[in-house]
Amino acid sequence: MIISTGIRCLLMALCLGVPLVSCSNSDSHTVSSTRAPSSVPPTYGDALVEGTIGEASTLIPLLATDASSHSVAGQIYNGLVKYDKNLNIVGDLAKSFDISSDGLTIIFHLHRNVTWHDGAPLTSHDVLYTYQVTIDPKTPTAYAEDFKQVKHISAPDPYTVRVVYDAPFAPALASWGVNILPAHLLEGKDITKSDLARNPVGTGPYRFKEWVPGQKIVLEANNDYFEGRPYIDRFIYRIIPDSSTMYMELKTGAIDLMSLTPVQYARQTASQEFTSGFNKYRYPSSSYLYMGYNLRHPLFKDKRIRQAITAAINKDELIQGVLFGMGQKAHGPIVPGRWAYNAAVKDIEYNPKHAAELLTEAGWKDKNSDGILTKDSKPFRFTILTNQGNQQRLMTAQIIQQRLRQVGIDVKIRVVEWAAFLKEFVNKGNFEVVLLAWSISQDPDMYDIWHSSKTNPGELNFIGYKNPEVDRLLIEGRNTFNIEKRKKAYFRIQDIFADEQPYTFLYVPDSLPVVSARIRGVEPAPAGIGYNQIRWFVPKSEQVYLP
Repeated sequence: MIISTGIRCLLMALCLGVPLVSCSNSDSHTVSSTRAPSSVPPTYGDALVEGTIGEASTLIPLLATDASSHSVAGQIYNGLVKYDKNLNIVGDLAKSFDISSDGLTIIFHLHRNVTWHDGAPLTSHDVLYTYQVTIDPKTPTAYAEDFKQVKHISAPDPYTVRVVYDAPFAPALASWGVNILPAHLLEGKDITKSDLARNPVGTGPYRFKEWVPGQKIVLEANNDYFEGRPYIDRFIYRIIPDSSTMYMELKTGAIDLMSLTPVQYARQTASQEFTSGFNKYRYPSSSYLYMGYNLRHPLFKDKRIRQAITAAINKDELIQGVLFGMGQKAHGPIVPGRWAYNAAVKDIEYNPKHAAELLTEAGWKDKNSDGILTKDSKPFRFTILTNQGNQQRLMTAQIIQQRLRQVGIDVKIRVVEWAAFLKEFVNKGNFEVVLLAWSISQDPDMYDIWHSSKTNPGELNFIGYKNPEVDRLLIEGRNTFNIEKRKKAYFRIQDIFADEQPYTFLYVPDSLPVVSARIRGVEPAPAGIGYNQIRWFVPKSEQVYLP
């Protein structure tokens, strides 16, 4: 699940399982780093090649809901604010900001030396345009809700933006980590038909150079970047829709950066030959894997069915068998270690007997003595849909398939290429059960994923979950600055989810990035490894890519 794209990791949405430079828990730690920090002076040059399972869908971040798109866009665009290495909110395009004592007004002071990649100056008008196009009903975006909380926005001068809210909105500051768009190229045009989807112009450390569909996206260093030119000349995303193939490419030196699978981390990367050529890292991720039920489907309307499926799944088995112990159980939509995590939540434990009792209670019985439950002459059968190239998810689905077969449920598994998976299935609600991950923000606000108003095609509540109490609690949680009131709201939401099981929350994996040892300047921190990516470099004697 990313990826240096701004402050709200929720914008990464449907996580592919490749969170190379992601936001992570405040209790992050690292292990297995194979080299000490470099004392070699930084040098310009070379290229960094990152392997990615999924191809970007669009490079206009406002229109994207997938991790691959936001990963690339994060190199091209900036927000007004961002997280620093210790997960504090700091200025990005805004050199500073002032917040009123009541928390209802934020004044952003923009850097005066920022230019778009085409040379035009960044001004407050770009911020106003980004706000207006985001809330425009004609814009098909999943991210409008935060900006709809704004009462008034103005630009007193070209380098000042004043934002006023009419009620407390806890994620207000963090929401301005959204990527700012170039008004001079988009204003007055249909953003859904813009050439910027395939040929973006941003303010970020890298400029767009080339997109070869199905193969690679090439970025080149922005010599005029306001924070200083990146040391590495080119950033190349190679699209390799299979983790095993990607690992082989890593070992041959064809890529420099990828996310290891647990089996690769634990069993295939311990040799002296590997550790001399690569540095690998491990820290808790800010993503969780889940099985999401299409609640519009008759089979999943009864919560006893969802409870039974959860009771039939051994999460510890998944963590050991799939993650090799490198992760922890998920009990809800907030990962352990966060201030809003409810450690006392009573999640459904693994208990096949209880699962069978719930299924019987719901009217499902083995009437044909074939081991498959039936009701109204229909067998209990459904398909788990997941994305191509992620072996970890496929293994998880296969173990779940075996466990559910033991309680009389016949499960099929369908693996679909990522772009089609999103466009034809998830966005259209054309599925029974999906196996996916969310990469979540530091702020616990999850309105866009769970509020009943967010169930339209292309929005993030694609399972169709609707609960009036949860709606109320989501609003309460975001409309106060009182941390205890927010905690109370999010604790209650987790209790409700533990009972209703709109998802079966499976596990929180560790992030396992690996980087070529010729890349210097990588310094793990609570924010992961990518917060200082523009300061990564390759010593002149080890550079392998010509300009």
